[in-house]
Amino acid sequence: METSAGTVYRFGPFELNTATGELLKQGNPVGLQEQPFRLLVILLENSGEVVTRTEIRSRIWEENTFVDFDSSLRVAIGKLRTALGDDAANPRYIETIPRRGYRFLGPATQSTTTVNLVLPNVTEEASPAGAPARSRRSRRWFIGVVSLLLAGIGAAALLFVLRSKKPLTERDTVVLADFTNTTGDPVFDETLRQGLAVELEQSPFLSLVSDGRMQQTLRLMGQPEDRRLTPEIAREVCERTGSAAVLDGSIVSLGSQYVVGLRAKSCSNGDVLAEEQAQASRKEDVLDVLSKIATRFRVRLGESLRTVQQHDAPLAEATTPSLEALKAYTAGGRVGFSSGPALAVPFYQRAIEIDPQFAMAYSLLGRLYGDMGESELSAKSSTRAYELRDRASDKERYWISASYDKQVTGNLEKAEQICELWTQAYPRARDPHAFLSGNISQVRGKYEKSVDEAKIALDLEPDFPIVYSNLTLSYLALNRMGEAENTLRQASARKLEFPDFVILRYMIAFLKGDEAAMGREVSEGRRRPAAEEWMANSEGFALAYAGRLKAARTMSSHAEDFAREAGLLETEALYEIDDALREALFGNASVARQGAMAALELSHSRDVEYGAAAALAISGETSRSQNLAEDLSARFPEDTKVTFAYTPTLLALLTLDHNAPTKAVDLLQTAIPYEGGVRSAGSEILIGAGTFYPAYVRGEAYLAAGQGREAAIEFQKILDHRGIVLSDPIGALAHLQLARADVLIGDRDKAQAAYKDFLGLWKDADPNIPVLNQAKAEYAKLQ
Repeated sequence: METSAGTVYRFGPFELNTATGELLKQGNPVGLQEQPFRLLVILLENSGEVVTRTEIRSRIWEENTFVDFDSSLRVAIGKLRTALGDDAANPRYIETIPRRGYRFLGPATQSTTTVNLVLPNVTEEASPAGAPARSRRSRRWFIGVVSLLLAGIGAAALLFVLRSKKPLTERDTVVLADFTNTTGDPVFDETLRQGLAVELEQSPFLSLVSDGRMQQTLRLMGQPEDRRLTPEIAREVCERTGSAAVLDGSIVSLGSQYVVGLRAKSCSNGDVLAEEQAQASRKEDVLDVLSKIATRFRVRLGESLRTVQQHDAPLAEATTPSLEALKAYTAGGRVGFSSGPALAVPFYQRAIEIDPQFAMAYSLLGRLYGDMGESELSAKSSTRAYELRDRASDKERYWISASYDKQVTGNLEKAEQICELWTQAYPRARDPHAFLSGNISQVRGKYEKSVDEAKIALDLEPDFPIVYSNLTLSYLALNRMGEAENTLRQASARKLEFPDFVILRYMIAFLKGDEAAMGREVSEGRRRPAAEEWMANSEGFALAYAGRLKAARTMSSHAEDFAREAGLLETEALYEIDDALREALFGNASVARQGAMAALELSHSRDVEYGAAAALAISGETSRSQNLAEDLSARFPEDTKVTFAYTPTLLALLTLDHNAPTKAVDLLQTAIPYEGGVRSAGSEILIGAGTFYPAYVRGEAYLAAGQGREAAIEFQKILDHRGIVLSDPIGALAHLQLARADVLIGDRDKAQAAYKDFLGLWKDADPNIPVLNQAKAEYAKLQ
């Protein structure tokens, strides 16, 4: 008999024993894997103190262990919180210390203990002759290994080693084939596969190859994207995607009854890993039967009973009890991927007509409207989805809640928290990382985080076009041009096509001053209906940046026409606002006022109202601008962009109109952390419209106060961040404003150089633009 010493920690209803590797709650075992267990021990050892991420890494992940540390730590913390029933937002036990580490809040008591190790009766006499030394070494080795397992790794890890091999592991991915439908009823075509996907995607253990990646793989196989995924085709997809198994289903009719079956086969050798089937007495019961056998199937494939019980909403609650509604929903997803959001909208609308309680149909409809730039329609559908979120699976509730805060309240801090919790509950889910890589981080100006999250998303889903777009945009914002170009090349090498890509290539060519490349992308954009209006708007911005205002108006008019023909009134209004803001900045006050009012007749969305209020304030229409600013604050009290960028900028502009520049500077202090964030509407994200306006207005306030050095800092900030400002006209006007700041400072040489820079940019500008004539007159005085 051997003994091993350990420590017992007691906190709340819990008791942790390091010698046995057990965590108990009120005397009952709590399942906890090795890394979360060891993490809890470290936190308890340092109760009340911050344990840094570096210390955690050195204690749990050895120096030469190649893992995604951030992701692995996040997963371990999530599992630990789940085991303790802790809440990240209101922690009782484990507190997150941003950018530093974690702290156990306690209190915790500790005592020492020993555990008896019962070992086999291995004696030297029982050993073969001539081998006593080896036998003693073997016995010592065995005792050491068992002691290590029990005291260091814990009983949970030992059980993992000893139990039989699972058909699948947490690292495997699975291809879901189409159902074989021999009933003759087309309502089951694709619908049952979608239902099974919803059921299986509730699992934190299983990871299905996404439809997008499957369609991309089919394309590389020389197959049509809508090719039916027979078991044979699915197995080839499985092999090409490095997946472990193919899941296929079948439904057959027996008189008035139906038999539903599921089967999982290994991709490598075709062995059957698991099978299930059950009978439905009538058509209306098929989804319920599918849900029940899918639950049993999850356990058969290796998922723990605990997680199955935690995440097992019946299909009728997780999606819809209606086969017809599910069929329309399925078609919407397929059409949206292949043909774009506008053509998918009617299918989701049809799903909602059939089942008005279909939460995910509302949420995806809201997402489509958001992608189309129709934020008010998006908010309406997303709000209804949020109201119905109890009629969804756990995973779908994360999607619905994050989408609601992204697209309705605008509370991006809350959306970020939801996504972080989502990644903890579903470590292999791609969507929370995609959300974090896009608007949530970029609108807040957190481009490094956007890059990190995009990389995680692409590790999980290498054929995810929008994430390549997010990553490219963030690299540009960080002035990492080469990496931005390389990201687009990677997407191209994977044969991915996305309207954003042509616009991003155009903007990169613009930043490099490569007019030939810009021309090639314009031609490419005009050949793509989904990119045509975006390209027209992008051309308008580039032309205005060079002072070619007449040509810019023409391109903006073309963009508005495209949007009007598509029935996208809010998008049309945004293009009108872009034009109005340019006119205001360039000194054409009357034209700017007309454009702003015309846009407001089309839409009162958040970004339209903000743009209109800014154009009106710059043009001297302070009363109307004041009303719009108040309306924005009242309608969007939680909105991150409104609170920290839009409202301060508008109030500062209005304060400048009242000759109070010092107060304007004070109003803009809260905007500093957010002023580099992109504006989250339509193509403006890709062309830099609306970014750094707080800095620009702050610079104008310093000029009005006679503080040239402070003003110069603000305008130089804009010039130093061309990858964020992109083609917004303030990027060109910042040269002129910097010249004015240098005049105030008394640096004549710098002022002349800055004036030359501006006039050089506008060498082909239209004559009689007020701001150009002012610049020429000011420059002449310095000669």
